[in-house]
Amino acid sequence: MGMWVGRGRKARRCYGFDEIALVPGDITINPNEVDCSWEAGGIKFEIPIMAAAMDGVVDCNFAISMGKLGGIAVLNLEGVQTRYRNAEEVLDRIASATPEEATKLVQDIYLEPIKEDLISERVETIKNAGVNAVVSSIPQRAEKFGQIAQEAGASIFVVQSTVTTVKHISSEYEVLNFSKFTKKMNIPVIVGNTVNYKTSLELMNEGISGLLIGVGPGAACTTRGVLGIGVPQVTATADAAAARDFYFKKSGRYVPIITDGGMSVGGDICKAFASGADAVMVGSAFAKAKEAPGRGYHWGMATPHANLPRGTRIYVGTTGSLEQILYGPAEIDDGSQNLVGALKTSMGNVGAETIREMQLAEIIIAPSIQTEGKAFQKFQRIGMGK
Repeated sequence: MGMWVGRGRKARRCYGFDEIALVPGDITINPNEVDCSWEAGGIKFEIPIMAAAMDGVVDCNFAISMGKLGGIAVLNLEGVQTRYRNAEEVLDRIASATPEEATKLVQDIYLEPIKEDLISERVETIKNAGVNAVVSSIPQRAEKFGQIAQEAGASIFVVQSTVTTVKHISSEYEVLNFSKFTKKMNIPVIVGNTVNYKTSLELMNEGISGLLIGVGPGAACTTRGVLGIGVPQVTATADAAAARDFYFKKSGRYVPIITDGGMSVGGDICKAFASGADAVMVGSAFAKAKEAPGRGYHWGMATPHANLPRGTRIYVGTTGSLEQILYGPAEIDDGSQNLVGALKTSMGNVGAETIREMQLAEIIIAPSIQTEGKAFQKFQRIGMGK
């Protein structure tokens, strides 16, 4: 499998959202009558959209708003919300920095030690508002932070790193044993990120309750430029979905996969589900919300890395409320608002009554999908031509 790229060396052709399209179904369904709910670790959510654990996207207030609207917002336990009691002042500084100052400033800001009492406080704030508190950390801090978050009332714990594998080798720190960790935790554990079949299958065997798919596709991520690694999201999602389905047949346990990153408009989200996703994790689209703490700015999770930043601060602007972005009414013509409406309409048009059925929608390779007949939009920089 693959094409020759040189003597004795083959490379596999992979696909991203811009290169595919969904084929309308043989039947169509009223969008108001489709069901786009999903489950993670036995917890059911109305909409299959998660807000990424990024400081420009999620704080306690955003998490509460997202939860009340039927979704999930993941709070980063290693960001400004747990390093500073007055995070608002810090976020103001990040937003007011020049592009030349931004990365160094973020690196300096994240040198402040994490305060464990703030972990409990933030989790309790979200929980006490009557919504699920979902939080994340890197593997090296998962043991300690997972217990703190669980005791404070968290509903789901996310362990997230640039690339996650079961077989991690290090002599500098203790490696997280996912199997022992998931058994120790009394709440569901979602793990990420990965992009291939074999690793997805190995992680599912560790007892996880969900798997994040995607390396480097985020709008504020520079991993692909800095490290040269990553797999386009359509292929990565399809490969992980194949692992999920094989694991389900073998074990009888269904582990949902969550496509993480690379989706800024409704069409991308629809394509992720058709590629096999059970849910999606989105950052930049939510950074545009009035409720987002980034003041119209968004930065990658690895931007603060002291030695090799793999993210940058970008300006996305503030375009509307969180409710508008999720449910409309859309006031922008580029597909960045009413994401749930777009998903339900697409499901109706391909004849999918549920997310499981949406995963079976016909996909075609269509490089012209973004440009065919769109000359006026492109010339005038409106709609799909922005």
